Formats: sequence, structure tokens, C-alpha cells
Amino acid sequence: MNQPNPRGDARPIRFLQATPILRIFDLKKAKEFYVKYLGFAVDWEHRFEPGLPLYMQVSRGDLVLHLSEHHGDCTPGSTIFVITTGLHELHRELGAKRYPSLRPGIRRMPWNADVMELVDPFGNRIRFNEYIREAPEERVKSPVSESSRRKPVRTKSSRSHD
Repeated sequence: MNQPNPRGDARPIRFLQATPILRIFDLKKAKEFYVKYLGFAVDWEHRFEPGLPLYMQVSRGDLVLHLSEHHGDCTPGSTIFVITTGLHELHRELGAKRYPSLRPGIRRMPWNADVMELVDPFGNRIRFNEYIREAPEERVKSPVSESSRRKPVRTKSSRSHD
């Protein structure tokens, strides 16, 4: 929702897209994983000069990632959460490629979604999440409804002392 603009002359503030930056250590391994295995395209690569660390953008469909060899850009072992459609098709596609040391599965999660998690060669995790669409009568109601909420219980430790 756009926020009101008291001056009326500036554009409304909108956040259009977040692009995760993932740390990589080896360009060959990064391309093997992101391009050959996951099917991303390399959009561009940048080095300030030959021999310096690489910064690159890869994409597949609407998913855009930045991969960086620069030590100060991000932390190795990060996790990104990707809302996805076609998760089972992606799982079949990746299963047919037989990437060494990675055999991802799909798990049903308590938030009504199927999730497939992949770990890249640098310890970064990509969680592909597909929400499950069910008919309204099939949805399970939350165990905490308005009528079942209880008032907080005050314990001796939570009382204020005069």
C-alpha cells in the first residue's frame, strides 16, 4: 500500500524487488551449480580489473541472484527463501541431472507448503517454497482461534513490586 505523500510532489515509496547476494569462492563451481545444474543464465559479470574478485548476476525466470567473490559483500552459508510455482517439476528436472553430492527431496511443511532445499558448493541454502492450494473446506483451521485465546497468566515473577 502506498503511503500518503504530504508534499504531493515526490513519487510514492515502493520496494520493487530484493536481490539476494550469495558468497562464492570458485567461479567454475559456481557456474557448474547455478548455470549447468539449476538452469540459470549468466546476465553479466564484473571485475574491477583482471585478477580481482568477480561479481555476477544470474537469473532464471523472475528469480535474480547476485554471486560475489568479494569477502565483504555477504556471509557464506546464507539462506534465501524463494516462493515458487512448479516445485515438483523443478524437482524432476534436477533429479534427471544427477548433480554429484546433492539429491534434494521435497518436504511438506506446517505452513501449508512443499519445500525443497538445495545447498550450493559454498554452503548457501536456497529454499524453494510452493504454497499448497486447497479448496476452502479442506483448509485446517488454526488451533488458536479468537474464541480459544486465553488471557496471560501472571506469575509471581511477572508481578511488579511496589
